[in-house]
Amino acid sequence: MVDVGFTHVALTVTDLDRSIDFYARYAELKVVHRRPEVVWLSDALRPFVIVLAKQSNVEHPLKPFAHLGVACATREEVDRRAEMAKNDDCLIGGPMDSGPPVGYWAFLSDPDGHTLELSFGQDVGEAVKEAGGRG
Repeated sequence: MVDVGFTHVALTVTDLDRSIDFYARYAELKVVHRRPEVVWLSDALRPFVIVLAKQSNVEHPLKPFAHLGVACATREEVDRRAEMAKNDDCLIGGPMDSGPPVGYWAFLSDPDGHTLELSFGQDVGEAVKEAGGRG
């Protein structure tokens, strides 16, 4: 993997371990780098990380419509994770089928109020490929 192009998004969080657990559970991300107040999370599929930086409070969490998006392999996987989120009291909305190109999706809230979208059928890779990228 080469570090060229879009490499990260950074979020502030109040509890690194609680946020690591959330993103591991719902987005299948793992820690690839850790310092005392900062972690990098990745799905290890591309040179891209979510940087979590610990602060005493989060002043501007990503809220719907601002969100991070993670594609799932199937609708059933969106359903499974959304049901977990409902049981964990962090499901904001969905699952809902909005048709192409939006697809099937659900919104979850992480421990600091940042929104995570789980989706199936958005075909982002195909859109990038059609636009001349590596999709």
